Amino acid sequence: MSAVISRRLRDGERVGVGVNSPIPMQGVLLAQGSHAPHLSLRLPGGSPDGELFLGSKEFFDMAQRGRIDVFFLSGVQIDRRARINLHVLGDYARPRRRFAGAFGSAVLYPIIPRVILFRTEHSPRALVEAVDFVSAAGTPDCLVTPKALLTFADGELELAAYSPGESVESVCAATGWPLRVRPDVRETPAPSADELRLLRGPVHEKVGRVYRRYAAATA
Repeated sequence: MSAVISRRLRDGERVGVGVNSPIPMQGVLLAQGSHAPHLSLRLPGGSPDGELFLGSKEFFDMAQRGRIDVFFLSGVQIDRRARINLHVLGDYARPRRRFAGAFGSAVLYPIIPRVILFRTEHSPRALVEAVDFVSAAGTPDCLVTPKALLTFADGELELAAYSPGESVESVCAATGWPLRVRPDVRETPAPSADELRLLRGPVHEKVGRVYRRYAAATA
């Protein structure tokens, strides 16, 4: 997923990474170390590897002033129209599960030029026909999962590439709606030797300064 994210980023872009996004952070650092050396990274406080912001007020100020080109969002559910749910599962008044909420994603999704969605689970319960609650809606650049890369066109997500070991059929079977398939669908190239060297070396070291538990679990 980090390699796919890295390849979507362009040199010179200003990229924001949130407080619970180690995989996107890996992708950003991988891009910096390879094809996008002038990409700038905005991080929550705690790392010397990017321009720091101390809290949400600073971050929203940067976004509203047009100082962030790319941001990452996820959700408990993501639906075919690329809407995300960060609030509840089931009826809002009597939910099966309640979550922390949107933390301003409804503002960030429309105003940041490129939003990359990501979800570490690709299944019919995570990628659904329609979310139980719309926390945020917008027009994403893409959705990255362990199984596939989905791009957005004509109001819905569609299959652009499937991961090594997957197929069009396996991705469609793991998606909670009849997934449209692009005519140029292809297999995603596996991470190259150079990408793996960076991910396992300097990228892992830098990610560990912010996401210590994640780095320890993936060492």
